[in-house]
Amino acid sequence: MNYKKYTKQYHPVPMETRDWPSREITHAPKWCSVDLRDGNQALYSPMTIDEKLEFFSFLVSLGIKEIEVGFPAASGTEFEFVRRLIDENLIPDDVTIQVLTQAREHIIKRTIEALSGAKNAIVHIYNSTSTLQRKVVFRKDKDEIKQLAVDGAKLVVDLVEGSLDGNIRYEYSPESFTCTEPDYAVEVCNAVLDVFKPTKDRKAIINLPSTIEVATANVYADQIEYVHKRLKYRDAVEISVHAHNDRGTGVASTELALLAGADRVEGTLFGNGERTGNADIIMLALNMFCQGIDPELDITNIDEIIARFEKYNKIPISPRHPYAGEMAYVAFSGSHQDAIKKAMAAYEAAGCEIWENPYLTIDPTDIGRKYEPIVINSQSGKGGVSYVMEKKFGYTLPPVMVAEFSKHITELSDAKQTVLEPEEIYAAFKNDYINHTPISLTSYRSGVEDNITTVTADIMYNGKPVTIDGTGNGPLDALCNALSGMLGLKLNVASYTQHDLEGKASSKAVSYICVSVGEKKCWGVGIDTNISTSSIYALISAVNKAV
Repeated sequence: MNYKKYTKQYHPVPMETRDWPSREITHAPKWCSVDLRDGNQALYSPMTIDEKLEFFSFLVSLGIKEIEVGFPAASGTEFEFVRRLIDENLIPDDVTIQVLTQAREHIIKRTIEALSGAKNAIVHIYNSTSTLQRKVVFRKDKDEIKQLAVDGAKLVVDLVEGSLDGNIRYEYSPESFTCTEPDYAVEVCNAVLDVFKPTKDRKAIINLPSTIEVATANVYADQIEYVHKRLKYRDAVEISVHAHNDRGTGVASTELALLAGADRVEGTLFGNGERTGNADIIMLALNMFCQGIDPELDITNIDEIIARFEKYNKIPISPRHPYAGEMAYVAFSGSHQDAIKKAMAAYEAAGCEIWENPYLTIDPTDIGRKYEPIVINSQSGKGGVSYVMEKKFGYTLPPVMVAEFSKHITELSDAKQTVLEPEEIYAAFKNDYINHTPISLTSYRSGVEDNITTVTADIMYNGKPVTIDGTGNGPLDALCNALSGMLGLKLNVASYTQHDLEGKASSKAVSYICVSVGEKKCWGVGIDTNISTSSIYALISAVNKAV
């Protein structure tokens, strides 16, 4: 690999000290969705107007208050969509639409025309300022590029003030900011702000995009802090960030940018966007949520958000997506399954208000999900098998029995060379522990005299009816002695537990019995509405396994 053909594309940030490393995120930023612009233009087949209208309504329902709805000068579809939003009064009074335009005269005029009648809007103007773009695309020097920005800003202000009556705000982006000299980026932004003349009551937005990620996230944070400390009108300006994901760190870059002074985040649901996508609003919001910060978005039904996203974008969500992926709350590792199970049991038992779990950063029920290790593979262990049997089928297996059964499940998964579904696990459980041959119970009778229990049982043994009798210190002991005599074996009940199968008075009881035959120990399970009968069935199942 010829790595020497590559070099740093970003400029060093001249900072002797930096504040962002010692800060923490304490509150949600102002969110701006660019799904309908950046996300839409990145689709193989862009959305229809009706799809965009539906998606806009859904974004509003999530609580997003600023939505970049398109590039009105780009096409008739984009222009008509903006007009329908305004003409059909589809924009709530507390929601602001944002439109994008290059700093070019005819594009600006068409964009302002699209906004006629808007109550609340942001005109987002941009031009590229990076060293490489100046050199190979525009072939202009720094002063000429700055003048493009200033002239574009002046035209926007003149047209807005002359033709629009609504609450219209201004936003400027030095596109390719991450590849622009920091001092020059400040110079251009301040020149544009001198045109906008923002006030505390009518703030301007300076958007500092990571149009292409070219460095580690800490460099982006340095760039943001550098501008943050040098912008004019700072108390009348919102610093916005729009991070792309070329290096896979769009979320990290955005979070560090918030520490460095950013007030606002432009992103998309699940990170859709040009090339490798944008910063993922859902991931950012849930990262805050799991730290006890209100994200100020309604993301309590993650499956509905996924369904809407996939419907309009026709892009699937990765099964390993944090929080939203179908595998996000599935653990295969035995130690992980065991730790999750124990932590969730402790959380439920204590009635805790604070969520603590070794492997799940949030309670999946908070976003409409459940933790269900409903599939088990050869890497799974006791915890996963135990959880499936308990949560899916209602069986709380004794620990020693779980250890034995999980080994069998591992062997089955190894042989199958893939996961086992819950029904396959349950079928193996019944086959292993609920045994009706060679002995099956037809009926039994018991009585007590002088603290000695007598049991008479009618059974089928190898297909033939047999009646056996035995005495002991209880029905189980008496039947065990009767079976010992019939089989010529010394059988002992080594362990016995039982519980309600469904956790309610009318449910069946399940019994677990371990029978020892010398050094050999065998487990059996019995189920019946009568506790004593379920224990008898369990004993016979265990004896059948022994013989």
